[in-house]
Formats: sequence, structure tokens, C-alpha cells
Amino acid sequence: MPDSLPATGRPPRAAGVPPGAPAATGTSPAARLLAAAGRFAPVLPVVALMALLALPVSGDTARSGGAAPADAMSGVLVLLAVAGAVRRAERPLSRTALVVLGLPVVGFAVAATGAADAATGLTGLGRYLQVFVLVPAAVLLLVRDRADLRVLAWAFVGLALVQGGIGAHQYATGTGASYMGADIRAVGTFGPTDVMGMATVVSYGVICAVGLALGAAPGTGTGTGTPAGSTTGTGTAVRQRAVALVCALLLLVPLALSFSRGAWIATAVACAAQLLLAGVRRAVAVGAVLAAVLVVLVGGVGVGTAMLQERVDSITKVTDAPDQSVLDRYTMWAAAVGMWRERPVTGVGLKNFPAHRDGHASLALSSGSDTAGAGSGFVRQPLLSPHNMYLLVLSEQGLLGLLALAGGWGALLVLGVRRLALVRRAAVRAPGGPSARGADCGLLACGLLVWQLVDFAYADIGGPSTVLTAVALGVVAWWALGADAR
Repeated sequence: MPDSLPATGRPPRAAGVPPGAPAATGTSPAARLLAAAGRFAPVLPVVALMALLALPVSGDTARSGGAAPADAMSGVLVLLAVAGAVRRAERPLSRTALVVLGLPVVGFAVAATGAADAATGLTGLGRYLQVFVLVPAAVLLLVRDRADLRVLAWAFVGLALVQGGIGAHQYATGTGASYMGADIRAVGTFGPTDVMGMATVVSYGVICAVGLALGAAPGTGTGTGTPAGSTTGTGTAVRQRAVALVCALLLLVPLALSFSRGAWIATAVACAAQLLLAGVRRAVAVGAVLAAVLVVLVGGVGVGTAMLQERVDSITKVTDAPDQSVLDRYTMWAAAVGMWRERPVTGVGLKNFPAHRDGHASLALSSGSDTAGAGSGFVRQPLLSPHNMYLLVLSEQGLLGLLALAGGWGALLVLGVRRLALVRRAAVRAPGGPSARGADCGLLACGLLVWQLVDFAYADIGGPSTVLTAVALGVVAWWALGADAR
């Protein structure tokens, strides 16, 4: 399997220059940096988009759901991808990619016609197209090979370390979002109105770091042009594994301090899936190491505070003794199902859940959720979505929209796992060969999708961090659709 991207009809890098090969333009740090920038120029706009998510988000933008700088950059990303496709004068996507990414547009368009007014319908349609079609397709087109994909993976890890570091500082200094009367909830730069923002970013970082660590096997090369079995290739793989593993362990701390039960569950499931996909023996060994580290963090270092322990215990009590946030979620889930039963095929229309909520919700629903801290005053946030992506799509877009969207996700998962299996079989037949490289890319891509599918049972799109979900889906799309797996 070549490192280039034949399915998109785009040529690989310059002939005779393997991806990731040492630059011939000089040996100074500045020369190497310039050479690396030139090699990875197509994906640098994606990295820039991710870097913008490290900037603080204004309270007005977070509360109103307005466009943030990263959203504007996502538009630039799409334009760059389109311009590149036009310049090459070739079909940019394979038929499979067109079907998987394009089919949900039908459900979006039909649901947009049922919106309260044209402006609302267009706004909702634009958001869904941005997150699930345009940005993923742009990432698919801009990523040329696995070296590019690894750059994005490390960008995920870097952003997670920045946001996680800010979140850990918020917890330590009592400057985070309010949680049970104390300003200790780690939210990074996203503020108290998007408490899932930092948790999502850090979770993505953990998944990417685990994938990079598990897939970088010494002696097999790293897919960057280094001969398998060489001293350089082995050393690079060992360094990648060590650095990635350290990053993953560090990111567990801010993930815990986010107090996000949904992110915890999704990360645990995704990491378990990555371990199993990497091999049972490796799964047992790495699982034992992680368990030992968690024991040290919780018992020795003191990460496990009383509030954190109570939050963990609450996961097992969501049916027996649910708190008000869980009751609100159950009530909104029931309301979403009621809307779907009222209009089962096409739903109530894009962005119409708030308008129909009170007509289907019971009296157990509270008036809103309280947010404060992290530099913001007290705000009572209205409950405008069911906090479940599947039920949000079902209620607003009906079965038509849910089957088209979830069907695409299922196709990505099947194709992604299939390609990873082909890479692992190739590694057994010809260790270190071109077709045997890229297990790390497959593991992180499959892990990101599994995390997203699980998290969507507890959350939906919304907030400044949503554009990062689109980038993650683009990474998944490249692995599943962007290269020939034969």
C-alpha cells in the first residue's frame, strides 16, 4: 500500500523524495524547519485552524453560538481544498467518498425546508454541512499521505496539552468553571458555557497519543521513508512511542478534572477499542500499565478528590438516583422521541427542537443549567438540545436524516477497521514493507470515530469546539476513504 493517495487522483510528493525524508537544503535548525514547512504545506492550514482553538472564546460568542475564528478558518480550508482540486483538473473524490460524505446532505436539505423560517433553515443547513460534509471533505483532500496525517495527530496532541494545561491550572488555582459551588472545573479557554469543549479536545489528544504509541512498533519503520529495521527507523519508532505514551498519561489529569462523565466513558471505550485492534497481547500489557498509572494518580498523587470520586460514583447511579442534570437529560430525550413520533420521516425541522421542547417535555425539566466561573458571571443557560446527537437528528430530521448520517458513520467505521486489518496482515507477511506501515494512523483514526460515536450518546454539536469534530471526522474519512487499501 503506497503512502500516496491514489483514490483521490492526486499525485504523491515529488518523485524520488519519500515523505518525511531528510531535507537536502541544509542542516541548520532553520533550514530543517523551512524544509518541513514546505513538505507539509497542504496540511498547515488545518494545523492553523486547530491552533485558533487555543485562543480564548468570548462569552457572547459562546452563549450565542456565533462564529468563532476557527469557524472562519474552516471556510478558508474548504476554499483551499476546492482551489487545489480545480487546479489539478481531476476528480477529487472517489465514488465511495462522494456517497458516504454526500448522502447526509439529502436529510439536511429536507429538514431545512421544515425550519421555522428560511434564515433559520439556512443557518442550520450551513452548520451541518460545515461539520459533517465540507470540512471533513477538505481535510480528506488536503492530507496527502500518512506523514501528513501524523502531523495532524501531533497537532491534536499539542492542542490538548495546551488546553489541558490551562484546565489543570484552573483547577489548582480555583479559577475554573463553577462545579458544586467551587470554581474548580477545568474548561480551558472555552469558558463555562462550553464545559465539554476542553474535555473534547483533551479526549482527542488522548486518542491520538494512544494510537501513535500503539502503532509505532520498533523495527517496522514509521511510514516516513525510513527503511524498516534500520537503526534510525527503530529509534524513531521508539521515540514516537515514548513521547506519545507520556503525552497520553499527562492528558489523563485534565480529562479527569473536566468532570465530564460522557468524555470519560467515550475515552475509555475508544482506548479499549484501540488496544484490541492493536492486538490482544499488547492490549493486556498496555492495559496493565494504564491501570497502574491510574492507581498512582488517584491514590498516590491525590488527583482523586472527594468531588471527583463522587462524580465517578454518579456514573453508576444514573438510573437509581440521578441528579438534576441527568433528569433534565432523560426528560429532553423523551421529548425528542415524542417529536420523532409526531413526524417520523422528516422530523420537526432544523433548529426546531427548542420550539417543540415544552410541548413534549414533562414537568421534571428544569428551566436551565447554571453556569459561572472561569472569568464569567452567573448565567442561566437554556436547555436547547437533548444532549444526544442521535436523538437531536431523529427529532429534527426524522428517520431520513438519521439513517443517512449514521449510515455514513457506520460505513466509515467498517471501511476504517477493514483497512487497518489489511495493514496488520501486510505487516505479518512483509514486516516493514510499504503496505505494512501506517498502523498508528489507522488506530488513531478508528479511535477518534469510536470516541465520537460513543460521545454522541451524551452530547451533540454546538459551541466553538465543534469545528474540531469536523477535523476529526476528516482524519477518519482520509483513513477510511482516501487511499487504496488493496
